[in-house]
Amino acid sequence: MFPTLIGTVVIAGIVGYLLEKSGFTRNGILQSIIICIGGAFLFYFVRLMFGIGFGSAGLNAIASSIGALIIVPTHWRKR
Repeated sequence: MFPTLIGTVVIAGIVGYLLEKSGFTRNGILQSIIICIGGAFLFYFVRLMFGIGFGSAGLNAIASSIGALIIVPTHWRKR
């Protein structure tokens, strides 16, 4: 359980960094990493409590990180 949680955090951080560097978001590197880690934590605990997920912990971390980056910044960004 604990190695899965650490792996989820590492994968979420890498996804946040790569998506910021690629131009997918314009939040800042640290902000994107924090958003991704928060989304990955949330989805990890939802998977533990309810069993909802994609099967692989790594795939869950990637999907939840990208989902958090799509939802959070567009909700708060002023146009």
